[in-house]
Amino acid sequence: MRILRFVCVALPLQAVCALALAQSSATDEIAKYRQMLADGNPAELWEMRGEELWKKKAGPNKVSLEQCDFGKGPGMLKGAYAELPRYFKDVGKVMDLEQRLVYCRMTLQGLSLAEATRVPFGSTGKQSDIEALVAYITSESRGVPMAVSTNHPMEKQAYEAGRQLFFYRGGAHDFACATCHSTTGQRIRLQELPNILDKANAQAAYTTWPAYRVSQGEVRTMQHRLYDCFRQQRFPEPLYASDAITAITMFLAKNANGGVYAGPALKR
Repeated sequence: MRILRFVCVALPLQAVCALALAQSSATDEIAKYRQMLADGNPAELWEMRGEELWKKKAGPNKVSLEQCDFGKGPGMLKGAYAELPRYFKDVGKVMDLEQRLVYCRMTLQGLSLAEATRVPFGSTGKQSDIEALVAYITSESRGVPMAVSTNHPMEKQAYEAGRQLFFYRGGAHDFACATCHSTTGQRIRLQELPNILDKANAQAAYTTWPAYRVSQGEVRTMQHRLYDCFRQQRFPEPLYASDAITAITMFLAKNANGGVYAGPALKR
């Protein structure tokens, strides 16, 4: 990014203006494209299948997930995602949505860890029950302001760990999450990069995940978004539903407090 900025400064004024106009135009067109598809977001199909899976009796115990507690009480989903990650007394730790969902699939339905985490991310010809469930669960918080707490000591600890991970540089390119997401106005090609340290940017970014990715034809969860970020940084592959992912999710979610949840949304 630094090299790109240096080259831009060296360009004639007319070229700089043309580049800025082109970027602005592309951003506007992408926004229009999203708006056109918003009323028919394919994520609704994932939400519908997720609701069926939520109510379906499954696993060795032949029970549904309707007694899963995401912090509002067993089976209470309205507004639950807007307060996650959070501390759960029954496990003595902070969990994000997907970590908690895996826990419920194991404790309620009797699945093993391997079974509960099988196919976390869908691909061509391979559906992910987890992505469908997450789409449904998060949709139940649509319109609810984010209100993630750090009142419990372990919530504070998770937030601080997430903050450190956000700024930690490493990998083959010596990148950090902050390399792309701590400065306003940065982009990769036509993709705008939200500044997570800016309140409005953090709210706009976090409250629209999970999202249906047009380029991938799948609903992608926050776990997948972070997994892909680490991949692009050339970091080791993070374990699915790990405490490290929960920590950085806590950092992102807390920074988005006050923003109205609007997912599952639509992305390029």
